[in-house]
Amino acid sequence: VQLQASGGGLVQPGGSLRLSCTASGSTFNYGAMGWFRQGPGKEREFVAALRRRDNGKSYSDSVKGRFTISRDSARNTVYLQMNTLKPEDTATYYCAASSRLGIITSSLWAENSYDHWGQGTLVTVSS
Repeated sequence: VQLQASGGGLVQPGGSLRLSCTASGSTFNYGAMGWFRQGPGKEREFVAALRRRDNGKSYSDSVKGRFTISRDSARNTVYLQMNTLKPEDTATYYCAASSRLGIITSSLWAENSYDHWGQGTLVTVSS
């Protein structure tokens, strides 16, 4: 399974971007898809996740109300719509997939719950 993230770029504060993550390869049965990010000089952190079995969604406090995760099952693609972007959102964004079909909410935030990772796409928020 390969995950391909795209959609990053340069945007002004207050602007919007939509990131995409497409899964390809052999038939892929996943429990959840997530987005993480790593800013300059920072640790990688959880951003958002979507659980497949109930479409449950989870967001970090720093993006709640501004970012929305969604999926298009027919295209094996997960999206991250990012609105009202701030300079502190500047980071490389990574998508990830978990093969844990019964993944619980508290595990959605943990990097070690995910066993497939994309290559990252850079988002820069600056005027």
